[in-house]
Amino acid sequence: MKISATDQQLLTVLRENARASTAEIARRLKLSRTTVQSRIERLERQGVIGGYTVKVHDDAERGHIRAHIMITVLPKQMASVVAALRAMPEVRALHSVSGPFDLVAMGVVPTVGEMDELTDRIGAIDGVERTTSSIILSAKFER
Repeated sequence: MKISATDQQLLTVLRENARASTAEIARRLKLSRTTVQSRIERLERQGVIGGYTVKVHDDAERGHIRAHIMITVLPKQMASVVAALRAMPEVRALHSVSGPFDLVAMGVVPTVGEMDELTDRIGAIDGVERTTSSIILSAKFER
């Protein structure tokens, strides 16, 4: 997949607001609306844009506990552990990482007690060797 500098700028605008109108994006990028629309369609066809999602404002989940949960997985158990984590709606994101851990999950729950339960459930998954959690105090920025 070849992504031009203009495509990168377009993706940056869409990351900020995927609901921005084609006319608004065109004005920001100093392109025609038809150029913007055709680039978006091409990026979708090529799989560069894999979909659109909702970003929930922090106020909507005010007081919720968010944590990075680092997970070490036993050899040859990755697929089953990922499937089990995918089935947990409290796990908002899952990343495979290098270093001492194999996975980092983003957990979001209403209370500290529920975070404790979530980490216990994750630790009880067959193939999970160990977990370590870090509660997120604040987000400095997200894109």
